[in-house]
Amino acid sequence: MMKDFYDPDTKPLFTPEDFYGPKCDCAEICIVVFSRQIHAYLTDHFKCTKCGEMTGCNMVTPIHLFEYGGRRVAFYLSAIGSAIASHQVIESNWLTGAETFIMFGSAGTLDSRKTSGRYVVPGKAYRGEGMSFYYAEPADYITVSGAEKVAECFEEAGIPYVTGPVWTTDAFYRETERLVTDRKNEGCLAVDMELAGVQAVCDYYGWQLYDFLETGDVVDVDGYDISTLGKANHDTRKLEAAFAIIDKL
Repeated sequence: MMKDFYDPDTKPLFTPEDFYGPKCDCAEICIVVFSRQIHAYLTDHFKCTKCGEMTGCNMVTPIHLFEYGGRRVAFYLSAIGSAIASHQVIESNWLTGAETFIMFGSAGTLDSRKTSGRYVVPGKAYRGEGMSFYYAEPADYITVSGAEKVAECFEEAGIPYVTGPVWTTDAFYRETERLVTDRKNEGCLAVDMELAGVQAVCDYYGWQLYDFLETGDVVDVDGYDISTLGKANHDTRKLEAAFAIIDKL
């Protein structure tokens, strides 16, 4: 049944143009932000202008623009979850023209010994969501093509990191004992909620995605620990890591 989701041969019945009109071209890079505090930090510390907004029947998401290192950089506060985060990447491309995306957020660690004090640079993502199956051939994992570049940038900047696979799921509250054990046995370092879908969308359209994660809550069959999740969600030092990537693009 999953094979029925992917249709690379026929055209979609509608596109962002039907909702937003002609495509815009105001940015080269777009930062996908998941923290309201990090979003506020950007608007407070940089000279930002509103360059568009993604609209829906239940929310409006503004897109802002600033200059960094002579580059035009857009950013917005993304919704959480693979399907809507992926759609917002598509719409932000249409509204800004950006084809390079830097995405960072928090994740639950599946191996705190390896991830403690380090960012996770995912090399591939387990496709435990649905969005990616509409944009890529069915498979268990999707390769994160920008991982090598992110690791190279972090090496040069002296930013601690670890590489490995992660598990993307849309089913919050369904990280069960068996599923956690299965993913850990496959070597997954963390569990996130967006990467597989966003990577599939970027691959489909020929865009570049650079992703890294900061682990917070500990997802373990021996006990769940939420104590450091808030810090991982809102740590503004992730912006320094994002800028280290932009510096090398």
